[in-house]
Amino acid sequence: MEIMKNTTFLTAVFAVGATGAFAGGMDRSGQSIGAIFQTGTYVELSFGSVTPDVSGNIGGATFSDNMADNYTQIGAAYKRDLTDQLSMAIILDQPFGADVDYRDADATYPLVGATATVDTVGVTALLRYKFNDRFSVHGGVRNLTSEGEVSLPGFPIPGGYSMETSTENDWSWLAGVAYEIPEIALRAALTYNSETTIDFDIDESTPGVFGDTSSNMEVTMPQSVNFDFQTGIAPDTLLMFSVRWAEWTETVIAPNDYGTLVRQNLVDHNGDTTSYSLGLGRRFNDKWSGSVAIGYEDGTGGLSGNLAPRDGYTSLTVGAQYQITEQTAISGGMSYIWIGDAETGIGAEFEDNDAFGVGLKIAHRF
Repeated sequence: MEIMKNTTFLTAVFAVGATGAFAGGMDRSGQSIGAIFQTGTYVELSFGSVTPDVSGNIGGATFSDNMADNYTQIGAAYKRDLTDQLSMAIILDQPFGADVDYRDADATYPLVGATATVDTVGVTALLRYKFNDRFSVHGGVRNLTSEGEVSLPGFPIPGGYSMETSTENDWSWLAGVAYEIPEIALRAALTYNSETTIDFDIDESTPGVFGDTSSNMEVTMPQSVNFDFQTGIAPDTLLMFSVRWAEWTETVIAPNDYGTLVRQNLVDHNGDTTSYSLGLGRRFNDKWSGSVAIGYEDGTGGLSGNLAPRDGYTSLTVGAQYQITEQTAISGGMSYIWIGDAETGIGAEFEDNDAFGVGLKIAHRF
C-alpha cells in the first residue's frame, strides 16, 4: 500500500485540533508525546486559543452568565536521534488548567464575583529505544510547574474567602511501548503517566473569622494512560484513534480553613474520565493535506462543582496543513465542542453550552 510521503507531518494536523479539547477534570493538553515518533531531527511550535461559553441558572430566575474565561495554550517540542536505535525529545506543554470568572453573574446569583485560576507548565524529557523496525520502548521524566488562586466574595462563607498557593515544581515519570509497521504507517503506542504530588504553601483569608492564615496543602494531579493508534487505510489516507484515561477522583483541593468552615472540599471530582478521538487524514497533493476528527468523553453523572460545571463533551475538529518546503510545514485546526450538561450543588443547571478552539503549529525537520 502506498502511503503519503510525509506521514509524520500529516499526523501533526490532528495534534493542532486537540488544542480545542474541553476535557474533564482540568485536562487541557492531553500530554501528547507524538514528537518522539518523528523521523530525524525535528522541532515544532504550537499555539492554541479556546473560547468557552458556559452559563447556567437557578430555577430560571437568577443567571451565572458566561463563567468560563478564554484561555490560550502554548507548546513546543524538539526531537533528535542519538544513535540508530536511541532517540530523545524535550516537550513543553500546559497540561492542566482552570479559568473561572463569575463577575458578570446576576447580583442574586450565589457565586457572583467569584474567580479561580489554575496554571501549569510541563517539561518532559523523553528517551525512546528501538529494538527493531517494529518494537520500541520509551520513558522519561516530567517537571510540572503549578500555581493557583481562588476568590469567593460572599458564598459559601459570609464575609468572603480567598486562597493563593505558592508556585511549585514537582516531578513525575512516564513509560510506554510502541509497535509499528512502517510500510503501512501503522503505529500503536501505549503510555503511562504517573501522578504528580504537589506540596503547596497556601495563604487563606476569611475576614471576620480566622483572618489571614498560612498552611500547607497537598494536591495530587492524576495518573493517566494514553493509547494512540494510526494506520494507512488507502493511498495517502491515514486513520487515527486515541484514548486517554485520567484518574481525576484522586485530585482534591482541600484548604484547611475552607474545609473547617464549609465542611467540604473546595474542588473534587465525581469520577475518572476517559476521552476518545477518531480521525481521518488525507494528503491531496505535494503541498496540501487535510483532516477531520470527532472526539467524545462520557459524563460521570452526579453533581458537578461550581468551578467546573460541565460533564463530558462531544467535539468536531477540522484541520489543514501546507507544506512550505520539503522540511517545513504549517498546520491549523478548528474545533467545536458541545459541552455536557451539568447540575451543581447549589441547584444551578448548566445546559446547551459549547466552546470553540483554534490552533496553529509550525514544524521543521532538519
